[in-house]
Amino acid sequence: MKKSLLVFSLFLITHYSFSQVIKTVKIDSLITVTLPAEYFEKDTLGQQTFTAKSTYGFMVVERIPNGQNSAPLKKEKDLKKAFKDYVKEVMQVSSGNVLNERDTTLGTLKAHLFTIKTEDDNGDIQFREFLFLYTRYASYSFQYFYKDAQSGLIGDEVKSFYSSIKLNPDLQSDDQYLTPTGKGITGGLKAWLYGGGFIVVLIIVFAIISKRKRKKVA
Repeated sequence: MKKSLLVFSLFLITHYSFSQVIKTVKIDSLITVTLPAEYFEKDTLGQQTFTAKSTYGFMVVERIPNGQNSAPLKKEKDLKKAFKDYVKEVMQVSSGNVLNERDTTLGTLKAHLFTIKTEDDNGDIQFREFLFLYTRYASYSFQYFYKDAQSGLIGDEVKSFYSSIKLNPDLQSDDQYLTPTGKGITGGLKAWLYGGGFIVVLIIVFAIISKRKRKKVA
C-alpha cells in the first residue's frame, strides 16, 4: 500500500511538472522573463511586482524605478556598492542569514546572486534565492522562495527561471556605470606601464647615453 502511494505521489509530481503552463512575461521594454501562466501583477507607486506559484516554490519579480533624479553610477566599485546596499535593504525587512553571495553576468551586464536562509518559531527552514540587476533607470529583483524539504528538487526550476531572463540588446554596460573596466586601463596594461614599460625606458636612455659617448671618443 505504501509503495503504491509513493508511486502515485511521484506520478502527480511528474505530471504537474510537465503540465504546468508557462509564458514569457514582459517586465518592461528592456527585460522579459518566463513565469507560470497564472501569475499576478501589482503596481505600487510605479514599483511593479509579479508573483507566481511554481512547481516546487514561489517566484517573485520586482521592478524598482531608481528615480529621474538618480545620478548615474561612475565606476564598477559604485555598482558593487549598489549590490551591497540592496542586500542590506533586504536584510532590514527579513531576519536570517545571507549565503552564497557572489556576482554573475547577464549578457553584457553584471548582476548579484545571494541566498537568504530563515527559520520560523516552529523550526521550519525556508530559502530565498535572489538575482539582483541594477541599471541606470531601474533595478530588477528575481526571487525564488522554497522550503528546506524542496531543496533537492528545485535546482532545474531555479536554473530555468534565471536563464529565461532576456535583455534588450540596447542594454549595455554603460547603462550600469559610465566607466566600464574594459574601457579603461586593464590590470595587465598597468603592470606593463609601471613594470616592463619602465625597464624599456631605462634601456632607451642607456642606449642614447652610450651613443653620445661613442661620438665623443670618435
